[in-house]
Amino acid sequence: MRLRPTLIVGLGLALLAPAASAQNSMDDVEIEATEVTPSIHMLKGAGGNLAVCVGVDGAFLVDDQYAPLSDRIKAAIAKIHDGDVRFVINTHWHGDHTGGNENFGDAGSLIVAHDNVRARMAVENVSTLFDRTTPPSPEGALPVVTFNDEITFHLNGETIHAFHVPNAHTDGDAIIHFVDANVIHAGDVLFNRLFPFIDTDSGGSIDGMIAAVERILALCDADTRVIAGHGDIAGIDDMKDYLAMLTDLRAKIERRVDEGMDLDAVLESRPTAGYEEWNWGFIDEETFTSIVFGDLAGRAPSGE
Repeated sequence: MRLRPTLIVGLGLALLAPAASAQNSMDDVEIEATEVTPSIHMLKGAGGNLAVCVGVDGAFLVDDQYAPLSDRIKAAIAKIHDGDVRFVINTHWHGDHTGGNENFGDAGSLIVAHDNVRARMAVENVSTLFDRTTPPSPEGALPVVTFNDEITFHLNGETIHAFHVPNAHTDGDAIIHFVDANVIHAGDVLFNRLFPFIDTDSGGSIDGMIAAVERILALCDADTRVIAGHGDIAGIDDMKDYLAMLTDLRAKIERRVDEGMDLDAVLESRPTAGYEEWNWGFIDEETFTSIVFGDLAGRAPSGE
């Protein structure tokens, strides 16, 4: 798979376990809060977007970015709410979503995630895509409560339903549905208006991504706000456009795979033509095509 060096460096950082080596690149990061509802805010800093639900029962945090940002994330939450962060739930295992686990755990937060998140964080992970190895996370960073299919929290007058979507961005993705508020945190199942990174080394797949987006859409109405793992807050039309892009490009790339084309020929044919606006710094047309090609090429042709 052909990847540009700048892409490898950028996305490789997103896969790092919490590490001191990230400190220098985090010095200038500011945490910005956006109100989604009076009790739910999106926080942006470096890495994946966060969500925090606040109220009389304390704060419920979705993901925690990198370890060097923990104090700044806590300070941003303190401006919204003066209580403790009681729970942190990880949407998946990548370091830009779990890097602050140990710091929040040490401060008394209960870390929750899908079973596969703890399993992956507890061992060394090898990425063939980036030709790199991520070491195991410290014991204190591991989720202490894990679930298989779903788990529900009842906090701040809110029903918070977390459910697993298999083999999507990774094999441990959780979608967080704030039922009463009609807000969803999609984790890295959603890169809003951006080509997504599908971590096939961690069990992700294009088919799983499509199925996960369909499950999210089934929960959406015209007023639903969807917090993306990366990108701006989405609405139902954004979700429909994202699903249409994924299904269209999957079909186009699969046809080329079934015709026996190799990666170079598929890239030259540009199945992504017309989707140039979805390019971004980490995942461009070539990279997305390469990932989906690699995912589909090992499968039997359609109809077999």
